[in-house]
Amino acid sequence: MRWDPEQYLRFADDRGRPFVDLVARVPSDAGVVVDLGCGAGNLTTVLRGRWPGARVLGVDSSPEMVARATATNEDPEASYVVSDVTTWAPDGPVDVITSNAMFQWVPEQEEVLRRLAEHVTPGGAIAVQVPNNADAPSHALMREVADRPAYADHTAGVLSVRGTGPQTYLDLFASLGWSCDAWETTYLHVLPGDDPVFEWVKGTGARPVLQALPDDLRERFVADYKAELREAYPRRPYGTVLPFRRTFAVAVRPLG
Repeated sequence: MRWDPEQYLRFADDRGRPFVDLVARVPSDAGVVVDLGCGAGNLTTVLRGRWPGARVLGVDSSPEMVARATATNEDPEASYVVSDVTTWAPDGPVDVITSNAMFQWVPEQEEVLRRLAEHVTPGGAIAVQVPNNADAPSHALMREVADRPAYADHTAGVLSVRGTGPQTYLDLFASLGWSCDAWETTYLHVLPGDDPVFEWVKGTGARPVLQALPDDLRERFVADYKAELREAYPRRPYGTVLPFRRTFAVAVRPLG
């Protein structure tokens, strides 16, 4: 799937806040930090603020995102590569691995995390944040509209229900003998402008269905979907409220 860095970055502050909250809970020092699903590289400054002397490597499967990250990079100790996390492995030991909203796209995420855990130094950490709002109106309505007869031939099998609760990560890392701090938070994003919930999901969760539809049907789908979203998320005098539930896990490898 193609990513549009400009569309994604329209809500950069709201999308970035969970990463700030995640990184703040990581207790480990770090000389080498990997950011899986680094996107456009706009959150590298968060890692630099947390670990000023670290070497930072951003990994993302989107050439468009990595190109944007590389073009705007002013950090001599940060670099970015295009790679698929399901097969990627670091060249050497890593102190901290972070991931902001990427593992929702990885069906075999537990297998991948177990493999990557082997590369983390003793006392190091893996910190993961994923959306856990697949049952929210924004996503439920997307699936409902996509299943309508006008679109179903094009969208069948494109959308899946994604979501991981904190217990999943707690069980996973506990089975490795790691300590794990897992929790869930619901953010109330107050979005400005017209049809802001659509503009939000257009940059992330709605991409598969929008890319699956031909141009003429895409415009029709967008109109139908927007109408449903306006009903589910009414505009208030101060903006449109988008509740967004997210799962966090910070796991630390034992020293021994």
